[in-house]
Amino acid sequence: MTALRPAEKLLMELGITHPEEIDLEAIAWTLGAAVRFRPLDKSEATIVGSEKRAIITVNCTSLPVRQRFSLGHEIGHWHHHRGRVLFCGPRDIGNPAHRSLDPEHQADRFASDLILPGYMFGPRIVKMKRLSLSDIGEIAEEFNASRTATLIRLVESNRFPIMAVCHGQQKRSWFQRAPMIPNWWFPNEELDHESIAFELLFGGASESNYPRTIGADAWFHFRGADRYEVKEQSFLLPGDEVLTLLILPEEGLE
Repeated sequence: MTALRPAEKLLMELGITHPEEIDLEAIAWTLGAAVRFRPLDKSEATIVGSEKRAIITVNCTSLPVRQRFSLGHEIGHWHHHRGRVLFCGPRDIGNPAHRSLDPEHQADRFASDLILPGYMFGPRIVKMKRLSLSDIGEIAEEFNASRTATLIRLVESNRFPIMAVCHGQQKRSWFQRAPMIPNWWFPNEELDHESIAFELLFGGASESNYPRTIGADAWFHFRGADRYEVKEQSFLLPGDEVLTLLILPEEGLE
């Protein structure tokens, strides 16, 4: 059995067994951190505290799921970096480009485990046979999480041959692939004009409920990519970005 991470261990100690029981404000309070919601300028959340007490302020103008992840992120800072004053800007929270030893990555990891704990998330996805943004949306709603956080959690689960790829208008921002996927499946820097992601970001297309099949060479440039097809589904993010779910062919993983 996989060892529980700190956030999951905390939930277990509090006797929390269902997603609807994950009350982040109450959890913060048990840890000595009071939570308040205020408009913040150029920041998603802050935490100020001593060794025993802290005040977490969350930007109340953000989307509710964003506020929730930001709060989980600051609770993560309280766990890992107690006693420090931290300022978390819009690009600091929930950015998968952070390296594993980065304090922001550590806080993101804690937030993800707190909102989408493995001992609840794993049993939820174990019987899933198919995957689409519609399915991801259902899980996200159950856990009161964003689709982005839920998709990343699904990628990390290594249950599906999937990849999450985020692009801005100029180039790729970040990507994350399931551990089962070989390194040669490395997404292109720029969006292909035939991709759904390009249509969403630049053409004003509407989001589709189900994935669409497209040639793998629209997304990858390795030798032989034109022999494969991938399934693509995308959705827009704030800040002129688009996030894509790519489902890779199993025969291409060998």
